[in-house]
This record gives sequence, C-alpha cells and structure tokens, in this order.
Amino acid sequence: MNISMDSISVEKEAIEKMKGCGDLHKTIKLVPSDAEERKRQISEEVAKLLELKAKLGDDSQKTKFVLKCPKGTRDYNPQQMAIREGVFNTIIKCFKRHGAETIDTPVFELKETLTGKYGEDSKLIYDLKDQGGELLSLRYDLTVPFARYLAMNKIQNVKRYHIAKVYRRDNPAMTRGRFREFYQCDFDIAGQYDAMIPDAECVKLVSEILNQLDLGEYIIKINHRKVLDGMFAACGVPDDKFRGACSAVDKLDKTFWDDVRAEMIQEKGIDPIAVDKIGKYVELKGRTELIDKLLEDEAMKAQKSAVEGLEDLRVLFKYLELYGITDKVVFDLSLARGLDYYTGVIYEAILQGFAHNPKAGADGDESVSVGSVAGGGRYDGLVGMFDSKGKKVPCVGVSIGVERVFAIMESRALASNTKTRTTETEVYVVSAQKNLVEERMKICKELWDADIKTEQSYKRNPKALDQFQYCETNSIPIAIIIGGSEIEMGVVTLRIVGSREERTVQREKMVEEIKSVLANLN
Repeated sequence: MNISMDSISVEKEAIEKMKGCGDLHKTIKLVPSDAEERKRQISEEVAKLLELKAKLGDDSQKTKFVLKCPKGTRDYNPQQMAIREGVFNTIIKCFKRHGAETIDTPVFELKETLTGKYGEDSKLIYDLKDQGGELLSLRYDLTVPFARYLAMNKIQNVKRYHIAKVYRRDNPAMTRGRFREFYQCDFDIAGQYDAMIPDAECVKLVSEILNQLDLGEYIIKINHRKVLDGMFAACGVPDDKFRGACSAVDKLDKTFWDDVRAEMIQEKGIDPIAVDKIGKYVELKGRTELIDKLLEDEAMKAQKSAVEGLEDLRVLFKYLELYGITDKVVFDLSLARGLDYYTGVIYEAILQGFAHNPKAGADGDESVSVGSVAGGGRYDGLVGMFDSKGKKVPCVGVSIGVERVFAIMESRALASNTKTRTTETEVYVVSAQKNLVEERMKICKELWDADIKTEQSYKRNPKALDQFQYCETNSIPIAIIIGGSEIEMGVVTLRIVGSREERTVQREKMVEEIKSVLANLN
C-alpha cells in the first residue's frame, strides 16, 4: 500500500492532539468547578475527539467494499447490450418512419415541475439533496419533462421521440423487467389536430413495433378517461373520489377484483353499492359492439362525459380498421392508467403469452409475469400547467416499456442457447508468417478508410491458428490472409470464414471484392 509522508504526518498530529484532549479531559475531572461549566467543557472536548477521529479515519473500514449494484439497477454484459441495441434500432426506425424528430432533456428537474402530476405514484419520485438552493428530483418519466419543454420554448406543434433513462423508487422485480433505473422510449404528437387522427397513429405505431420485435401474440387495450369518469358518476361515486377510484381500478392488471373492491371501500371511502356497480362495468370487454351497448345503457348515456368518450372511441375504431389492426385492439373498461394527466384515449399493450399472473413470484417463477410492454394516451392539459397564461397544447403519445421487452428477449436467447454477436467486425486481417505486423497495419488502414469494419491481432507475431479461431469465435465473416508470397505477388487471400472457401484477390481490387462478398453474405 502506498502511503504519502503527508498522510503519516497528519495521522501523528491527530494522535498527539487526541492524547492532549485526553489529558485535558482528566484535568477537567480533577479541577473542582461549577458542575455546568465542567459538563460544557467535557462536551466540547468529546466533540473535538470525534472530529479528530473522523479526520484520522478507521483503516479497518477503508478496505471493506461491498461490490454490488444498487437495488433495482444492474450491469449489462456485451451480449445483453447487443440485444438492447437491436431493440433500440428497431424502435427508432419505426419512430423515424412516422416522421418523428428527437430531443433530450435533463435527467433531473425542479421538484415543483414533477409534483402533482402522477397521483399516488408521486411517492415513487427520487428527491435529490439540496444543491445550492434548488430543490431537484430525478425524472419519473419523459412525458412531464416534454410538457415543460414545450411550454418553456413556446412550441405549439411537434412530433418527437425521446429515448432516455427514468427513475422510480418502486419495488423492483428484476426478472419481470421492473427496475428503479430504466429506459423509456417515448413517441408524442403535440398540436391542435382533428379528433382521433394522431391517437390512431400512436396505436398503429405500437402494433408495428411489437410485430417487428416478434414478441408473440399481443393485445392492445383501449379506454377513454371520459368514459371512466362517466362510469364512476353513473355508479354514484362522488366527483372528489374519481381519482382514487381510478387509481384502484388501475391495479386490476396486477391483483384480483376482491382486493381492488376492498381498497375502494376501506381506503378510498367509496360506498359499497357504487363499488359493486363499478365491478360489473370493469368486466366488460369488446369492440364497436360494446360501444353501441354502452350508448344504450341508461346510466351511462345520462353522463355527458361518457357519451363524448364513447363517440371518440367509435371514430378511433373506424380509423384502426383502416389501419388493419382492429383484431389486435380491444375496448376494455378495466383499463384505467392511474396517472393524473390523462384526459382522453388511453391504451396499453399486453403480451398474451406473458400476461400478468397475480400469484407469480410466490414460487419464485416470475418469468411469465412481464405485464404490459407499452402504454400511453392523450394529455391535453399538461402543457398548460407550465404556461403562465394556462395556454394548452393538446398532446397524445405512447411509451414503450423496453426493459420488459429486454427481459423477454434475453430469456429467449438463453433458452435457445444461440450465440449473440457483440461486435460488427466484417474483416479480420491474418498474418500467416512472422514479422508482418506492419503489412497488417497497412491493410487495416486501407479497409478502415473504405469504411469496412476491420480488426487485427495486437501481437506482433500471432499464431495463425489463434487468428482463425478468433474469427470463428466472434463470427467474423471474412479473413484477409497475407504471407511473404502474397506480398511479393501483390495479392491477398480472401477466406469466407463460415465455408472456409478461399480465393486470391489482387491487392488493388481487395476493397471492391470485400464489399461484393459482404453484400452477397448479407
């Protein structure tokens, strides 16, 4: 261990001071004086001793490190990162196909920016220690920072995507893809447009992404905040208890109706008769036929908000039929999405092969309980909360729960025992003889300049077998082999690693030939 002379002198000085404090402590005890004064002096010397001890430090503690990730976080190895990058690329391509541009916002916001936007989930926000007069919190999602961004920059129309980490003090369930630090992939359309046209595109986008990720069968649940509010009013729930009822219903995808019923009665203070009426409605699922049925329901059609919401859904289903995805969509009255800022259509995508089982985890098996993989909706009032004049910018969007997608894809990769490529190297330059490191470097330079992904050994005289083994282990498709005879003749040997087929190529045509072979292999 390297210890500087300065640190040794500081330790000696601290020890001497501690001895001095000890002697003074004894003196204080021996000299008779006023009891209160003696008590004060002892307290001062104890404080000095503690301060000196802190400066000296405890060497036994310095060497004890707990090497672990904080709860609810994890590291990712190259194989896992390769899977993640593939998922991100698929999602970004889809976002761009729909004309979105990207932005970024700070990882932390002023605490007041996030306060009061998430209902009961506000308790999951990470607050930061005061840093120079500003009360800050880590962002809980990407939607509220986006609304703040629109209001601050006076933006009225934009179609944006944003991929970044968010933070929640939630109970983590790592194998189900529930973390305290995780990525969200958001797509939002802001602006004043005709009803349900942007909303339908968001639902279509979710369907496209899930199809391209090939995660299996899925269903997209749809509801409307106005329908929910109308339903609660029709059942006799007081206006001031709507949000509490909504947050309770939102838990139906995680627990049983009996638990939700008990929460609404015992915790939310809602009349049991009203709760039982809600129970009959939240069982209902369907498509346009359910919309027609509810419009004939005496209690529902008496509620203006319910009728407006149902008419919106009728238009939405018409557009979704034109997009060819109505077989993937269901109108589900149990869908609530408890966030306070939703004002219109809400939706959530569920993988049917991975539907949530409330009993999962009891026997340690969480792998089939991934839950929803995407969700979103319309939030027309959120931007107005940040505008000094309350000017609203209508918005609708969707967030892809990529951590849950990663959990499924990583599980599949392990189960199939397939090797995941962690690099994109296309060519490996192999020297068949000694003392050819400089020739290898010349070829690498030429290939890099031609934008061909290339590697070589970092040993001056590597064994040929080791070089070929590296190509096979890392699934590098092409090896360029050089030896003394190749250099003299002005050629290289091109080997296709998978088939071990070899051909001689003129050095000046090497780049052209490699690009041709890569095009054929792809």
